[in-house]
Amino acid sequence: MKLHFKQRMFSWLDSYDVWNEAGETQYTVEGQLAWGHCLKIYDAAGSELATVRERVFSFLPRFELYCGERYVGCISKEWTFFKPKFDIDFNGWHVEGDSFFEWDYTIVNPMGELVATMSKEPFNWTDTYAIDVVNPADALYALMLVIAIDAEKCSRQNG
Repeated sequence: MKLHFKQRMFSWLDSYDVWNEAGETQYTVEGQLAWGHCLKIYDAAGSELATVRERVFSFLPRFELYCGERYVGCISKEWTFFKPKFDIDFNGWHVEGDSFFEWDYTIVNPMGELVATMSKEPFNWTDTYAIDVVNPADALYALMLVIAIDAEKCSRQNG
């Protein structure tokens, strides 16, 4: 399953549209006014599904992941020099960046099997990603990780 994730150009808070290969909206993401990033994910009908919330007082960037009100895990940036790397407490998954520019990432499960790949599409006015998810049931979770990684990069560039 392939998803495309694009930041809206004229928005006061972070907001994104996510659509499938057929061009149909799968999810929308709306930023909330809060200390740090707080992003709510909605399905195509407008029902809230998940939240990605930045934990503000931590040494390295850390994002907590919620499905509804239920805490499901977190992702935090690891201290590295060249390749971006993240520590994940979520489904046993592991994420590692594939490039110095932090445009490409791979998610694998504890068995080493590919869960998803994500890549930033260059030459766009706003952040645009392609997310290729092996199992469509993992699409929301993969999207949550992409949103957290994008928010971490945004915080670092603006900080």
